[in-house]
Amino acid sequence: MKKGVLLNANITSVIAKLGHTDQITLADAGLPISTGPERIDLAITQGLPDFMAVLRVVTQEMQVEKAIIAEEISAMNPTMETAILTHLNDLQTVQGNQIEIIYCSHERFKQLTHDSKAVIRTGECSPFANIILCSGVTF
Repeated sequence: MKKGVLLNANITSVIAKLGHTDQITLADAGLPISTGPERIDLAITQGLPDFMAVLRVVTQEMQVEKAIIAEEISAMNPTMETAILTHLNDLQTVQGNQIEIIYCSHERFKQLTHDSKAVIRTGECSPFANIILCSGVTF
């Protein structure tokens, strides 16, 4: 059995294959997922697993250089935005790098997900709880 925080084999595999600037998307239960990226559906029921729990675990395994968020989160889900930004700020300290944060329209965000290696669907049922994580390098 794998030792470590991230036990999901599909997510572990995707992260292991990431190169510099490759992207993965963490999504709420409602984000449409195109046929291009690998779909990893973790949703069990509304709220399980929640978005922040998945973000915390994924970012323990992945070096993050940049994060893309829909700008609508600021007005529609400011509590989630604060949680995400706080986590990314803490992650910068752990990783020893600056994480660029980019806001774009939700329509543009959905288009950008097509370039992701995978979309990880959570059970989160709050609006705009989505993020695209861009892979960095550890050296």
